[in-house]
Amino acid sequence: MLIINDLTKKYGSLTAVDKLNMEIKKGEFFGLLGPNGAGKTTTVKMISTLTPKTDGDIIIDNNKMDRNLTAMKKRIGIVPQQNNLENEMTAWENLELHGCLYGMEKGSRRKRIEELLDFIKLSDRSNDLVRTFSGGMKRKLMISRALMHQPDLLLLDEPTVGLDAAARRSMWNLLKKLKNEGLTVLLTTHYIEEAETLCDRVGLINGGSLVEMDTPEKLIEKVGNFVVEYFDNGEIREDFFDTRRDAAMFAADLKGDTKIRPSNLEDVFIKLTNERVGG
Repeated sequence: MLIINDLTKKYGSLTAVDKLNMEIKKGEFFGLLGPNGAGKTTTVKMISTLTPKTDGDIIIDNNKMDRNLTAMKKRIGIVPQQNNLENEMTAWENLELHGCLYGMEKGSRRKRIEELLDFIKLSDRSNDLVRTFSGGMKRKLMISRALMHQPDLLLLDEPTVGLDAAARRSMWNLLKKLKNEGLTVLLTTHYIEEAETLCDRVGLINGGSLVEMDTPEKLIEKVGNFVVEYFDNGEIREDFFDTRRDAAMFAADLKGDTKIRPSNLEDVFIKLTNERVGG
């Protein structure tokens, strides 16, 4: 559904995104995982046309994306990293405004708002001012607003950043529902567990470049399914193994404290870039 060819963004001498290439299939929940400053948000802004690209192509269903093509932009819903709701308006009014801006008829708007508020379990707060909402409630309302005009592609830029653990998991449950409904989603995150829990495939991005791309399971298999952590000369070291048995045999010959655990996407990222994702 979404094809990105040599997508590049430069700010003077700084290259924020460097010849990015990837393809997201219809109905896929795709994650861009990387540390802050890796180019994730810039990529999302270029796809949504909020930021002009320096070079490359963004193609949706064989049509090149152009910021002047209103019909194309209507196919995209975006949830930015920063809260941009109207805090002095109610939840209902925020969704109503979005529907009006996208030319939805009054009857269709009302029905869609009722569906979405029920979906995020905020029907009982529909007439409350957004400024009275918790951070998690605001995030859910932002997702509903992005879904208001029924887009084909949903862009989620760090949707759980700043939320506590309970609110984050509540958000994951909501996003899993979208995944089960077959919506095409591009998620950016620096949370390892978020990418592993939600994404069908993950692209590891660092310094504006795509480092590796595959399913979480296959990415982990590339470094080894289990890791042994141990101290050596005052430093924590890690060795990877395909099976727990191999890891245990290696650990048995070590002196001092050791830990055997399943590998995760952060291990993959560190192995490939010598940097941590963070979060």
